[in-house]
Amino acid sequence: MVPAEQTLQEVLSVFDFGAPVVGAIRYGQGHINDTFVVHTQPEDHCCRRFILQRMSAAAFKRPDQLMENIINVTEYLGRQIKDKGGDRSREAMEVIRPKNGQPFYTDSQGGAWRLYPFVEGTVCHQAADTPELFAASGRAFGRFQQLLKDYPAGTLYETIPRFHDTEDRLAKFKAAVQADRLGRAAQCQPEIDFVLARTSDCSVALDAMRAGKLPLRVTHNDTKLNNVLMDSKTGEGICIIDLDTVMPGLVLYDFGDSIRFGANHSAEDETDLSKVNLDVSLFAAYTDAFLEGTGGSLTEAEIAYLPWGAKLMTLECGIRFLTDYLEGDHYFHIARETHNLDRCRTQFKLVADMEAHWAELEAIAGKYLK
Repeated sequence: MVPAEQTLQEVLSVFDFGAPVVGAIRYGQGHINDTFVVHTQPEDHCCRRFILQRMSAAAFKRPDQLMENIINVTEYLGRQIKDKGGDRSREAMEVIRPKNGQPFYTDSQGGAWRLYPFVEGTVCHQAADTPELFAASGRAFGRFQQLLKDYPAGTLYETIPRFHDTEDRLAKFKAAVQADRLGRAAQCQPEIDFVLARTSDCSVALDAMRAGKLPLRVTHNDTKLNNVLMDSKTGEGICIIDLDTVMPGLVLYDFGDSIRFGANHSAEDETDLSKVNLDVSLFAAYTDAFLEGTGGSLTEAEIAYLPWGAKLMTLECGIRFLTDYLEGDHYFHIARETHNLDRCRTQFKLVADMEAHWAELEAIAGKYLK
């Protein structure tokens, strides 16, 4: 795919910005899509901004299905927010269609582009520097679940098939161990044994779903802090962004990925494992805020399984890092030869710490069971 700048002017011409475009520059810290902030200058108003993105052709093979998901979900969210007296323009993303009325624009080189209004007066944080900030993200993701509780999740496309299928991730890991095509298995046998000892864990959530205990819901599937726009005055999360991975799933996925990302104080590739520990107080703060946001829309089984969400999403992430290491680091970008091995070790250390505090985690979730 050619650099996005090569077709940028072509793309700018197919959208109606309502005012002359005075500039478009790369924006944000994302590594998947090509993102630009577009500045326009209306005659009698201050500058108005937009977010223009070229969707990653490598990550998303079907931009038509991706955009159908996003448009349907954002329009539904908009109606829900408006009905509840909220500000639809600030609390939900909105797709601006090209002049031809299509959901997105395909440029002359095959790149797929989309446009959103810029939500002014917000800030996007890369790390949860305070418990209050982490809790604010929990309330926002919980409210996302509450607003979408009646959305027919089964009508959504799987933009990344089997994304959180832990059984499938385990099967691919075992195949990578068996093939050992780079001869790396011997140097990570403790990590291999760690996964194999938790084989049955990989089926816990899926078994509960198959048994009808856990309902299928609309899930975001990438619930990092930087996917919540925070109001710059109140500090509260007001808008969930980056809906590329919105799919049918379990609420445990969204809760668990947030805990994996935010309830510890170490980098994802920390090599000093003594620094990698679950912060139970952050787990508690996020759980309280998340369930506040959901407004009673979760079932008792979903609440009881929340600790499993944290453990499974962390275990799954470690399995993915280890599988990629065994296969030759073809998926995750690396900065050193053992980068993915280091990453998997931090995840497994966090899993082990969750297991050591399991009774506390269950008690925190158990406070909300009747």
